[in-house]
Amino acid sequence: MASLDLSSFRAAVQDPAVVSTRAIDLHANAHDASHFLLIPQAVVTAKSAADVGGLLRASATQGVPLTFRSGGTSLSGQAVTDGILVDVRRNFRDIEVLDDGGRVRVQPGVTVRALNARLARYGRKFGPDPASEAACTIGGVVANNSSGMNCGTVDNTYRTLESLTVVLPSGTVIDTGESDAEQKLRTLEPALYEGLVKLAERVRNNPDSVRRIRQQFSMKNTMGYGLNSLLDFRNPVDILAHLIIGSEGTLGFVAEAVFRTIPRLQHAAAGLLVFPDLEAANAALPALVETGAATIELMDALSLKVGQTLKGTPAVVHDIAVQDHAALLVEYSAGSAAQLEELQAGGSEILTGFGLSAPAQFTADARERSQLWQLRKGLYASVAGARPQGTTALLEDIVVPVPVLGRTCRGLIGLFEKYGYSNSVIFGHAKDGNVHFMLTDGFASTSELDRYSAFTEDMVDLVLAEGGSLKAEHGTGRVMAPFVRRQYGDELYDVMRTIKHLFDPSGMLNPGVVMEEDPMAHLRHIKTTPPVAEEVDRCVSCGYCEPVCPSKDITLTPRQRIVTLRAIESARLAGDMALVKELERDYEYASVDTCAVDGMCQTACPVDINTGSLVKRLRRNDAGKLANGAWNAAAKHWEGVTRGAALALTVVDKLPSAVVTPPNKAARAVLGADTVPLYSPELPGGGSARKRPIPAGHVDAVYFPACVNTMFGAAGFDSPGATGRGVQYSLEQLSARVGLTLLVPQGIDGLCCGTPWSSKGMADGQETMRAKTLAALRQATRDGDLPIVCDASSCTEGLRHAVESDVPAEGQLPLRIVDAVDFAVERILPCLPEYQRLGSLALHPTCSSTRMGLNDALSVVAGAVADRVDIPENWGCCAFAGDRGMLHPELTASATARQATEVADMRAAAHASCNRTCELGMTRATGSQYRHVLELLEELSR
Repeated sequence: MASLDLSSFRAAVQDPAVVSTRAIDLHANAHDASHFLLIPQAVVTAKSAADVGGLLRASATQGVPLTFRSGGTSLSGQAVTDGILVDVRRNFRDIEVLDDGGRVRVQPGVTVRALNARLARYGRKFGPDPASEAACTIGGVVANNSSGMNCGTVDNTYRTLESLTVVLPSGTVIDTGESDAEQKLRTLEPALYEGLVKLAERVRNNPDSVRRIRQQFSMKNTMGYGLNSLLDFRNPVDILAHLIIGSEGTLGFVAEAVFRTIPRLQHAAAGLLVFPDLEAANAALPALVETGAATIELMDALSLKVGQTLKGTPAVVHDIAVQDHAALLVEYSAGSAAQLEELQAGGSEILTGFGLSAPAQFTADARERSQLWQLRKGLYASVAGARPQGTTALLEDIVVPVPVLGRTCRGLIGLFEKYGYSNSVIFGHAKDGNVHFMLTDGFASTSELDRYSAFTEDMVDLVLAEGGSLKAEHGTGRVMAPFVRRQYGDELYDVMRTIKHLFDPSGMLNPGVVMEEDPMAHLRHIKTTPPVAEEVDRCVSCGYCEPVCPSKDITLTPRQRIVTLRAIESARLAGDMALVKELERDYEYASVDTCAVDGMCQTACPVDINTGSLVKRLRRNDAGKLANGAWNAAAKHWEGVTRGAALALTVVDKLPSAVVTPPNKAARAVLGADTVPLYSPELPGGGSARKRPIPAGHVDAVYFPACVNTMFGAAGFDSPGATGRGVQYSLEQLSARVGLTLLVPQGIDGLCCGTPWSSKGMADGQETMRAKTLAALRQATRDGDLPIVCDASSCTEGLRHAVESDVPAEGQLPLRIVDAVDFAVERILPCLPEYQRLGSLALHPTCSSTRMGLNDALSVVAGAVADRVDIPENWGCCAFAGDRGMLHPELTASATARQATEVADMRAAAHASCNRTCELGMTRATGSQYRHVLELLEELSR
């Protein structure tokens, strides 16, 4: 590889600062979801198509490889490089809906989930439906010709593409949807234009090539380049556009694409059919397809055995003694209930002829359908999460003609047994003849690599002998690049080589991907995963956590926090202490200080990792005796601490910012930004004490007001100078209004849920506060007889964690923690009189309300406040995270930037959430006062 001249790459982009060679940036961005690892020489966060064009020209001039990276969810090694890695996730996220949802223009950094959220209001959706839709981006979808469970080969990326704007390796930009695109391509890229014309003629004039292409692309097929475009289109511009689809970043950069959308069917019914064996399941496929089934998912016997260990597994699986069984998860989708009922009836009619091993029926019940899909989707998580420490999970996919699917699966199982790969489940899209399987191993020692090499050779022979493709959905990548020639033959392989040379004469765009002459390339650069922390060792680097992480656009994501820790450990094991020192130096801020420990990553993680738990432990390890002692003392005297903080905010609130800011910044400079909060003018004055008189007579619930409402006063309402009464007053008034009596525990001003100590890793103080709080709650609830209501979602979650370790003594009941929002839905809303609602409300769910499953109830209360409730499509954790937003305001600013723009466009009559610090964070971000939704409910229902 040529030596790297960074100056030319920095000169190629508008902002030279986006080119980084920091070790932490190189190692954090080096990992995608595959089992390959290469460390880039530089990482560039491109801001525009012009940046990309300049980078491509610099790459070709220097002879330095360049690779594009967006979501990083690809499984075949398409997004790793030892050259220049260009991040196109952060700054390419625009969506433009066209023709009332019939078409959509979208940039490569947009996730499929975000795109479908935008299209939902039009009753439309994106055609491809990959399982990684929460995290995979349009850039990867285009690069891999993604499909999924439902779309098959009809609504995949290739078939739904209308046009795209591509930056070619020369830097030329072509929008294939423009009326003059043909002339522009001929003028600016004459060799490419003429070459495509000649290649199309060459292929069309070769009957064997035509036959082979038609056969290969009658199935899902992401092996090699999309040669079907040479037959499907006559216009060189259209050929170019469709060759780009599935080219895995080796032919150009797609700056945006226009797609035709498909209807979003609202009604669905599913059923699980258990067969005696794979052959019986395979035999049933034609009849099921004939009934109009939208999805047919296969699970082999080992999948069913694994499924029996999962929580909530349906009885049809749990109760069977699995031997050679196989199952098909069948789902019907329809635009109306009547259409669905007709489809269900057709499916039910043919069940009796299948000789099923267990009774089966189709259900439209959302909870039951969810259970069935959890069984299917939980397989990967269960096997990958339980793999031996330090091993890698390798997920593969193949496709064969549907009639031979059962036989092929039997052959795969035989290979697993031959090579000793245990727990290799087979599952996938049976309707398309497309299945996935997983191998778990170290892939490091000579014997492990020899075994994997021999297995791969046998697997290739098996699939190709059945007329299949070695890649159906995941892309050729590095893992199957050495086998493209074997699948297509010499003639079509030469056509592909010509395509690559026409587009990328210097060969610098993602080399080693799609095409590779080295027959052993798939055995090189396999990543190792040294154990680093119990909390995260089962991470498979899938990247599902990244879109929900509030620090994703400023420092590191959860995946990056984990892989950087692994990089530190790998460097330590290799004796590279200079690299260890450099990575650790930047890790503190990028990973520990700017983690909101909000736990949102766990909601997206298929193996149930909460990276915040790791960060809390790291903070606990870093906390010195002095800090621990101070926080323990604070726990013992919490009333004084909270009242002192409230008094300080009240005093500061009355002073001009010019008086407060200089000494505040000076203190941060001396004591550290992670120690001294930064004051900002929108912060309110202090709140009031929480204690209340003990009520006489009957009590309905114990009320635990959050201490954050003591430190921070209530938000203003309607006018900047007005002051509300706060959520404690509002909940008490609402309860009294419907005849409910609340008891506030004695000593409440000295109690807390414990979250401040937990998030900072102050273990001694956390235990001190937990003991105090549990004792008070035991007394107030009469040993668990009464529910405990909390008025801040993060504190509700903190209390639930606190009571987890509370083992009731004999005669005691478990303590029950209820959020005030749930309490309002169950006990208050049904009893309120009629009142006038607001016209509109902008609602901010919190990370805690999401983790606790509170958002449905939150929406119900919001719906009782306003006729129209809007939750931003770009909603996410605000990252205020207690005091994190004051210690590192740049974190909250980054986390809320896109959401704030969307909220401003809503022009809502009011803004609400369900947690005081989140309300502060969103108030800062938007300039609009956010209040607890119960405050609004109380004022409207007076």
